[in-house]
Amino acid sequence: MSEKLAKTYDPKAFEEKIYQHWMDKDFFKADPNSKKPPYSIVLPPPNITGQLHIGHALDHTLQDILIRWKRMQGYETLWQPGTDHASISTEVKVVEKLKNEEGLTKKDVGREGFLDRAWSWRDEYGRKIVSQMKKLGNSCDWSRERFTMDEGLNDAVTEVFIRLYEKGLIYKGNRIINWCPSCRTSLSDAEVDHHDKKGSFWHVKYPIKDSEEFVVIATTRPETMLGDTAVAVHPEDKRYQHLIGKVAILPLLNRELPIIADDYVDQTMGTGALKITPSHDPNDFEIGMRHDLDQILVLDEEARVNERGEQYQGLDRYEARKAIVTDLQNSNFLKEIKEHEHSVGQCSRCSTVVEPITSEQWFVKMESLAKPAMDVVNNGDIQFVPDRFSKTYLNWLENIRDWCISRQLWWGHRIPAYYCRECDEIIVSKEAPKHCAKCGSTDMVQDEDVLDTWFSSALWPFSTLGWPEDTKELKKFYPTDVLVTGYDIIFFWVVRMAFSGLEFMNKIPFKHVLVHGLVRDAEGRKMSKSLGNGIDPLEAIDEFGADALRFTLITGNTPGNDMRFHLERLESSRNFANKLWNATRFVLMNNEDPIANYEDIKNHLNTTDYWIMSRFNQVAKDVTMNMERFELGIALQKIYDFVWNEYCDWYIEFSKSRLYGENPEEKRAALYTLNHALENILKILHPFMPFITEEIWQNIKEDDSSVIVASWPENKEEYHFPKEEREVALIMEIIKTLRNIRSDMNVLPSRKAKLIIHTTDKRKKEILKKHLTYLKSLAGVSEMKTVEDATLVPEDAVSAVVEEVDLFIPLEDLLDIEKELIRLEEEKKKLQGEVKRAEGKLQNKGFISKAPESLVREEESKADKYRKMLKTIEERLSQLKNRS
Repeated sequence: MSEKLAKTYDPKAFEEKIYQHWMDKDFFKADPNSKKPPYSIVLPPPNITGQLHIGHALDHTLQDILIRWKRMQGYETLWQPGTDHASISTEVKVVEKLKNEEGLTKKDVGREGFLDRAWSWRDEYGRKIVSQMKKLGNSCDWSRERFTMDEGLNDAVTEVFIRLYEKGLIYKGNRIINWCPSCRTSLSDAEVDHHDKKGSFWHVKYPIKDSEEFVVIATTRPETMLGDTAVAVHPEDKRYQHLIGKVAILPLLNRELPIIADDYVDQTMGTGALKITPSHDPNDFEIGMRHDLDQILVLDEEARVNERGEQYQGLDRYEARKAIVTDLQNSNFLKEIKEHEHSVGQCSRCSTVVEPITSEQWFVKMESLAKPAMDVVNNGDIQFVPDRFSKTYLNWLENIRDWCISRQLWWGHRIPAYYCRECDEIIVSKEAPKHCAKCGSTDMVQDEDVLDTWFSSALWPFSTLGWPEDTKELKKFYPTDVLVTGYDIIFFWVVRMAFSGLEFMNKIPFKHVLVHGLVRDAEGRKMSKSLGNGIDPLEAIDEFGADALRFTLITGNTPGNDMRFHLERLESSRNFANKLWNATRFVLMNNEDPIANYEDIKNHLNTTDYWIMSRFNQVAKDVTMNMERFELGIALQKIYDFVWNEYCDWYIEFSKSRLYGENPEEKRAALYTLNHALENILKILHPFMPFITEEIWQNIKEDDSSVIVASWPENKEEYHFPKEEREVALIMEIIKTLRNIRSDMNVLPSRKAKLIIHTTDKRKKEILKKHLTYLKSLAGVSEMKTVEDATLVPEDAVSAVVEEVDLFIPLEDLLDIEKELIRLEEEKKKLQGEVKRAEGKLQNKGFISKAPESLVREEESKADKYRKMLKTIEERLSQLKNRS
């Protein structure tokens, strides 16, 4: 049997083979007709714009652990996979490729030609991403793989659009939106990142018509004054009450602006008077609606001044700002400039500063959709882990504006709205209408825009299961059990899935939202191309194996918190896998055919056998509890501690005296326990490290079973042995104490020493006698003697106390005193030299004045260390000289 498992742990040799084995056996497939209880997760679909990054690896590993665990617990599991078309991101990539490889633009190839190229991109990169997910070990049901623009999902998107439109929840209107001048498209609020930046407050004098008076207005964007249509003040602001109803003159353009009163104005902000630009500020837009103000759009889609900006037409917005400020100064309209830090919105895709503009777009009315989505979190139907992220979710919904869903792009779900060119009638329909229902004209054209990517992603938990059809999959697997996601897309995605599920399924889309943080570099910085600090998960898998990467990502990970990724931890993770591999080889090399069953050896089990069984029983209980709380990092740490410390470092060592002994029954009992514990280890570790556990399982099992579908270990009362646990804990503590004494005194492993014990506890005395074999083999004890009177112990004996047991070792048994004195004198001389050198350097004024502060501190630290070491050696010398 020992030849079955390779001598060295090499994940490259088996990971691909193991994954194919799982695929061939259909272990990932979900059966909607199964009588088992369902457990389902939808994979947040990765974008088809590149390859998996380390954040994906964490996200997917967390989900795979949960799915594998529940599969082993006997649930009918579905992990629904798929990829996202990522409208803006993919379009940018395809435009780039088109330019670089063909020297063409979108317009050159036309809409159909561009979409052909986008689908080719999807075919190439979508396949790559799936291949990468498989390398990580994702146990998704690949037979159900979906794409957010496949035919079925496109039908679902169209159905949702039509239903919301017919319900009056989708409308087309001229409202303020976020516009990216670089991407040339509108953005939802969730697609805008806000950053505090240093800027200026320009204080501009607006003259009052037919008066010598003027009102000063502070603005951070002077270029937008070209679109001013009013000046607003607070109705209770005594400084300006006399101006309400009068007219101000717009500097430079001489446009008349009514002075209005509105409660929105903050009297303490700036000068307390606001320029109102309804087409270029969301708050001004609302004020303009209340007061029926004109809307003057002065910037085009490239953020250049249009014809409404008169003499500034054609200038970029920042060029216009500079020109306007100069003209204000020259015309004596600029009172002062003050530095000011303010929040600036940037496109989350390209980081271009976003321009608020009024535009005719499609919107979803959010008020009636938002309330039920808040209720299900407030009443606990949807629970966030950790709970603090429910506040992020609720805050977003409480302050939500209507959702702008149209995008000026070609790649995406085209809006199913058709326009009559004769009478401007709008028809929303699944199929293209042959004629206008209002005037009968056949001159119909479809809306050019596509829907926001998140419109289709919002339907993912139910559209992937066949909605709007009433499928078996929907009945079995919806609602899903848990959504695993990063905190950065709670408002992008989680919110929208919640209100979509409630609106179209009348049920929540998931019961729990497990939120994880970002994977940062070792210094805590966000990984980015510019810093060059990114970790390629595929490179990590190639060098260390998928199991080592998964182990590294989960160890120490806690819900909601960012984690630092240290490359050296990959090495440690592989070392753990190697430890398990070598432990298995040890078991296999000692195994006999056949392995005994429990009934044959139960009368020959010893205390350490019961101890390891009982300890695993407790670990199974604790780990399951941690898993249920989504504390996967804590669960893995407990498994690691059990495998490394208790099974490998202790139980295997305990077993050797019987494996190499003369009693065949005791040997069979030890082998049974070694194999029994190893099988349980493979089961409980499998969700975390699936490849190595499956490879080992198939090497230790005589049948063709697989650990992926083995039963999850459960805590059982019949495996609870508290008495044996206490016994072995005492023996382990004594062995550790004796080893520490030997280590502190540099005793050679080959040198044996007598152990003298003194205790009034008869039970502990018996325990030590019973387990003398382990004290001899693991703690260098030659013989053990019990004394009733501690004063009978030699005066120079080294002593320690463990749980009211006094331990004594005669000094002469531990070392040759004469030789030790010579060694210590040599060590003392060497350390005296080091102290002298370090102190001399620190007393050198030239070194102190010229050396960097860090180097001086390093020398001070060295000197301090050597002084302490010297003191220890001198004390040890004094003790030995007194005894000799």
